[in-house]
Amino acid sequence: MTYRILIVDDNEDILEFLSQVLGDTYTLHLAGNGEIAQKILDAEIVDLIISDIMMPGIDGFELCQLIKSNVEYCHIPVVLLTVKNTYQSHIEGLEVGADLYIQKPFSAELLQLQIANLLENRAKIKTHFASSPFEDVRVMAHSKTDEAFLNKLDEYIRKNISDPNLHIDQLAEHMNMSRPTLYRKIKSLSTLSPKELINITRLKKATRLIAQNEFTMSEITRMVGYSSQSLFNKNFQRYFNVSPGEYINSLDKDQAN
Repeated sequence: MTYRILIVDDNEDILEFLSQVLGDTYTLHLAGNGEIAQKILDAEIVDLIISDIMMPGIDGFELCQLIKSNVEYCHIPVVLLTVKNTYQSHIEGLEVGADLYIQKPFSAELLQLQIANLLENRAKIKTHFASSPFEDVRVMAHSKTDEAFLNKLDEYIRKNISDPNLHIDQLAEHMNMSRPTLYRKIKSLSTLSPKELINITRLKKATRLIAQNEFTMSEITRMVGYSSQSLFNKNFQRYFNVSPGEYINSLDKDQAN
């Protein structure tokens, strides 16, 4: 996977420099001001934002605050670049929700390492959620806004989990978002498409039902919205790296111990 970074700076020399530093590793979107940055955010999936603070119009602090207060992209990490090296500017950066605050001039190598670490840490959380049968969706939340969004989304999916035809249009209507906006939000938060998120929520529900040992496997398959036992088995194996039968055996061993 190639991460997508939005760079916001009114200085063309800085945009060119950062493009040279990061262009071989990441897919880049460039914006000369905050207004252009917002248009890009409304149209593209962005994994990280690097913004200068001192810009005409919407400055970096204002842009960061707009991003972190908007449910559609508050999950995106923001790196602020500044020539200021004052205690107050650092405080202001933290108050608007910046994830990193880097002073100019900066080492290209240090910037690359900090960005890579930030993205890698987020990727580990996403992978952990997708591959862990009992992990709650809220583990991917990076703010209270994200947590409320994920709670609302997860509750709706679970309420309608037995419906094999549950799809993104229903989710978008429930979340009061357009289909493209919801897709970008879910994809960026989890690396999963809405269809995949619905699927993995079905499977996580199935693991809990299996552990209760009150239903047959065919009953569980229907309860979580699968019309085909073979498709259920295939997806269970794909996400959790064990078959439903192997999962049952592992639970029996745990209980025996």
